Parts: sequence; C-alpha cells; structure tokens
Amino acid sequence: MRSTYRIRVIGGTSLALAMLLATGCGTTGPGGGDAFQVWALEDAAVNELVEAGIEAYNADSDVPAELVTYVNDSYKQRLQVALGSPNAPDVFFNWGGGNLAQYVDAGQAVDLTGALEDAPEFRDAFLPSVLDVARIDDAYYGVPILGVQPVVLFHNRAVFEEAGIEPPETYDELLDAVDTFQERGVTPVTLPGAQGWTQLMWFSYLVERIGGPDSFQAVVDGEAGAWSDPAIVRAMEMCQELVDRGAFGTNFSSIDYDNGSASALLATGESAMFLMGTWDIARQQQDSPEFMASGDLGYTAFPTVEGGEGEPGAIVGNPSNYFSVNADSGHTDAAVDFLVETFASDEYVDGLIEAGQVPPIEGVEDRLQESEHADFAVFTHQLVSEAPSFTQSWDQALSPSASQALLTNLQLLFLGDITPEEFSQDMEQHL
Repeated sequence: MRSTYRIRVIGGTSLALAMLLATGCGTTGPGGGDAFQVWALEDAAVNELVEAGIEAYNADSDVPAELVTYVNDSYKQRLQVALGSPNAPDVFFNWGGGNLAQYVDAGQAVDLTGALEDAPEFRDAFLPSVLDVARIDDAYYGVPILGVQPVVLFHNRAVFEEAGIEPPETYDELLDAVDTFQERGVTPVTLPGAQGWTQLMWFSYLVERIGGPDSFQAVVDGEAGAWSDPAIVRAMEMCQELVDRGAFGTNFSSIDYDNGSASALLATGESAMFLMGTWDIARQQQDSPEFMASGDLGYTAFPTVEGGEGEPGAIVGNPSNYFSVNADSGHTDAAVDFLVETFASDEYVDGLIEAGQVPPIEGVEDRLQESEHADFAVFTHQLVSEAPSFTQSWDQALSPSASQALLTNLQLLFLGDITPEEFSQDMEQHL
C-alpha cells in the first residue's frame, strides 16, 4: 500500500532502464574494483539525470562511477543486507531523517560535514530546511538529489467563488468553510481514507501547528510519554472533530488515492479542498487536463491554529531524497567528490526543472518561471525556502514497525474505533 506512494513521490518506474543498468555492475563491493557503485531506485526521468551527472563526472575522474537501480519494494531490504558486506554500494539512495539515522547509528554512513564546509558554495546552494533533513546529531550524512514535495491544501477555485468565500488561512476559517460547503451539498474536503498515509497529513500538520516540531521530535528520539504529548493528543481530538463535523463526507474510508478517484473529486467540483503532496499536480495534469487549463486548481499553505506554538510557515511532507556515502567504501574521496560536483550543478538543476520537479536549490525562481505550471512551481519553492522547518512525513521518519502501527491506528482513529488515549497507549509500545 505505502510502497505505491513512495514510488509516486519520485515519479514512477522504468523497467527497461533497470535492465540496462542493473547488468552493468562492475565492482564486487565497496572499493572492490576500479569503479564505485551508486545505488538508486528505478525512475526513468531521474535516472537519466543521474546518468548524465555520472557521465560528466567520469570524463575527468580517475575513479569512475556507475549506476545500479532497484525496484522500490525490494530496495530497503537489499540495502540493509548489503551494507557491511562485500557487495555494498559506495553511494546509496535514502529518504533522509529517520531512514538515514538507522545507517548513521550503525556507523554505515560517512559524515559529510567537513566536505560541506570545504565546499561552501555547494553547501549553501541547498535550501536549509531540506538539507537539514540529512543532519543527524548536528552532522550531515547526505545531500538532496530530487525536488521538494511539501503537502499543501489544494482547492477548487470555482467552487469557492460560487460559495462566496476565500480559501482558509486559519483553522477557524477552515471550520467555517466546512459548514458552508456542507450546506451547499459539496463535500468540504477529499480524504482518501482507504490509505492511512493520507490521514497522517492532517494529523502531522495539526501536531506541527499546535506543538511545533519538538512534539514529533520527541517521538523520533524515543522519549517515554512522547505519544501522550498534549499537542499530539489534541491533534487526534481535532481529527475526530473534523470527521464528526462532516469535513470529509460520509464515505471517506472507501476512497483510494492510487486509482485517481480522490483527485477527480476535486477536479469535478464534488469536493472543495484536498490536502495532498505537490506531486498531485502531475495527476491532475494527466487525468483532468480541462480542469488544469481552466485555472481553477488553487493551492495554499496549511492553515494556522490560533494559540498554537508551531511557526506558521513550517511545513510537512517529503523534503527530498538523498545520496549518502557508505562508511566502508574504498572510494570515499571519489564518492564525496561525485556528490559535490554533481547535485547542485546547473546542468543537474536544469534537468530537474525540465523533468517537472522543484529543485531544493536557492535562487532558482527565475528558471522556474520558464517551467510548465510556473506559478505553482514558484509557490512551492517559496513555501519551502521560507519554511523555518520541513518535517519529513512521519511514516518515513519512523521505523517500519512503528510506521505501520501509526497508519493502522490513524485509520481506526478516523473511524472512531479507538480514542486518542488508546492510540497513544498503543504507540508508546513502539518507541
């Protein structure tokens, strides 16, 4: 279920490219040959960019790089088994945050802090809130390689205009909008509740707005009682209040994101709002071109919560994906040089923009103005560049077992089958 979402985050798969690349493995492990391996997920557009970067790097390098790709479902397990063995990669793809932290804790990732300090132009090219997702215990262990994908509140502009109201900027305005659309027979908010990660977006943003990033950080750090933090409990209560108010309609638990039905509800005007990652614009472009052409797809940041301790500009979502260097690599210097020379270069950044992504790079607004859906791209970049913090999607930041328990409990919570207190008690077992 969740693996489909992870693939969608980076834009799809390419079996043909995988077959070409996976057979080109020239080393027997880190430092085991005259080339170093770069492991990544299969993604046609992105792999082409990485391949171009490798070709440019190899033209002047004594130690060449080569790309090896894997399907998403098997990658994590394959990487965990490979690291520490003779068959490990030199550079490996990861999701940053808690996903990267497990490799750092195991001593399997190179501290890149010194390399970043030695290349300040490279370090400072990245948006701080995105680069910081690869910071573990005040040291950096990865660099961003893909575009930013925060979660935003999409809305149907025509539906709002017909109702005579503006998109909500505060939570109270959101509640008023819910009441207005219910009276008009419009589902206020699309929620694909068949998948718990869509409910997590509401929960995590409310926790952020109420308690700030420290509430979730305590969970990540495994602090006893973290799941009973007042901000977390209150966010759960607010989620249930939204359900009871009719914010998500009556059949949200049967709506699925992957089949496109959720996005279609917004495009057809059957719903007024949709909290989703910025990747949804690609789906709207593919499935609802008339809606896109009309200019009725609106977007805004998640509303503020009065009295909350969180900063209004803080965001939640997928900051980027990252490349890190294996601590056991025999080609550490070459691998680090490859990262520094490639992933903030004009050629790579332009390639990301051409592929429809919003690079995690400072000062690219002018270049984004030339891209398709320029207004949305610039909005997304500004949202991230001005964010005081960018909290990684919780289920990516936590361990697999904790993530699964979280998503299961969220579905039960939204259905009213468990209380916030029962939710907290169960999740405490996964700290």
